[in-house]
Amino acid sequence: MQLTTVKIEKPDEINFILGQSHFIKTVEDIHETMVQSVPGIKFGLAFCESSGEMLVRWTGTDDSMTELAKRNALALSAGHSFILFLGPGFFPVNVLNTLKMVPEVCRIFCATANPVEVVIAETDQGRGILGVIDGGKSKGVEGPEDIAWRKDFLRKIGYKL
Repeated sequence: MQLTTVKIEKPDEINFILGQSHFIKTVEDIHETMVQSVPGIKFGLAFCESSGEMLVRWTGTDDSMTELAKRNALALSAGHSFILFLGPGFFPVNVLNTLKMVPEVCRIFCATANPVEVVIAETDQGRGILGVIDGGKSKGVEGPEDIAWRKDFLRKIGYKL
């Protein structure tokens, strides 16, 4: 077995969700879930088929996000994984619980705009995702000023009242 990492390539401000599912039907079901959850959502989705033709299957409502998804999925080439890029102004928090309810979705590895490296294991059979490195290493523990900043920030962006 060989271990490698694959960096997710994306613009800094773009959020994405990386997950694992179990069936080719994933592509259509996630697409339907996205457009029903957030009207007008811009996204691109790619899914690594792990049997049959073993193609990267894809869909989306935004050409640039779809191309990003296809390119990153092919770089991962990990069976039954999917990667979903959200257009500017759309966030995982708005779709994550609904996405988890899609019957084919087995696991979510991350939902973030941070820099991410995906830890891949490769054997003679194929490739699989072991986990992700999401963002940087912790630098310490928040103090009173940091708590105040966090609470203010969440209210400023409209996630808390």
